[in-house]
Amino acid sequence: MISKERRALIEFMLDNLVWIMLVIVLAVFSIAIPNFFQIGIFANIIEQSTFVGVMAIGLAIVIIAGNMDLSVESVAALTAMVTGILFCSHGIGLGYTFTPEWLVIPISLALAIAVGGAIGAANGWLVVRLKMNAFIVTLAAYIWVRGLVVAISGGRSAQDLSPSLRFMGIETVAYVPLIAWLAIALFAIFTFILAKTPFGRHVTMIGGNPVAPFRAGIKVDKLVFVTFILAGAISGVAGWLLAIRTSGATANLGVGMLFNAFAAVVIGGVSLKGGIGQLPGVYAGVLLLSSIHTAINLMGLPAHYTQMILGALVLAAVLIDTLKLQVRQRLA
Repeated sequence: MISKERRALIEFMLDNLVWIMLVIVLAVFSIAIPNFFQIGIFANIIEQSTFVGVMAIGLAIVIIAGNMDLSVESVAALTAMVTGILFCSHGIGLGYTFTPEWLVIPISLALAIAVGGAIGAANGWLVVRLKMNAFIVTLAAYIWVRGLVVAISGGRSAQDLSPSLRFMGIETVAYVPLIAWLAIALFAIFTFILAKTPFGRHVTMIGGNPVAPFRAGIKVDKLVFVTFILAGAISGVAGWLLAIRTSGATANLGVGMLFNAFAAVVIGGVSLKGGIGQLPGVYAGVLLLSSIHTAINLMGLPAHYTQMILGALVLAAVLIDTLKLQVRQRLA
């Protein structure tokens, strides 16, 4: 018979396994790689985690609710392009301005959220109302939205974002870029929502067993619909931040980010079966991937090593997820 103290310790280890892995990896890199252990490197790791991290928030929420959204990368690319076209002054940019000029920040952000939320709503409507498979629906959206990006841009780019938005891209607070702090704030907000609000608890319940919440009077379809809207809107924010960081947008912006976001979600402890997962773990997963990518660059290794390690980590994460489930069943 396992004591309560030992059971609590095991549960803590299972819930925070990815953080333990992150600490070990950073310690090993700091010892093995010259000049790795410095503030500038860690600030860069946090910055590189911004865009994939924000995208992973929406993806994680949908997966915790028992569904899938493969469109998040393309949605981010679309909102980045819309931001670039409207508020850049060169290339295909139209150079819209406001008085006072700082109004471009909330207006562009609201537009990005609206565009992303609209695509998320379309995905959610097809899944909830027409009972279509979420994987197929969002895979189709991944394709057609990326095509829309190319269509509205003509394959060209937009450069030189509005000065207020450019300022956000270069400003730092405590050595960390301002846009990275915005990503951390989003993680904190949605961590609270998922853990401390009825909405978050119901989303987790739906992912674990949608029948029981329905019988308890919870509006399952409505909540699932909202999770898709959130995924789209949050991906819109990711695209907005990406446009700010690059001071514009290109037709192929963000290609491959979906796989990194998906890997971070899985590595972060979100179960693909739904109903299990916490956003702090997802953020640790993003930081872990960014740390590995940074270390590979510092060692001068070819970029394909990153992909090889990423694939191995995803497989390991799925295996760990299965083992964690077996351990929890034995503890029950």
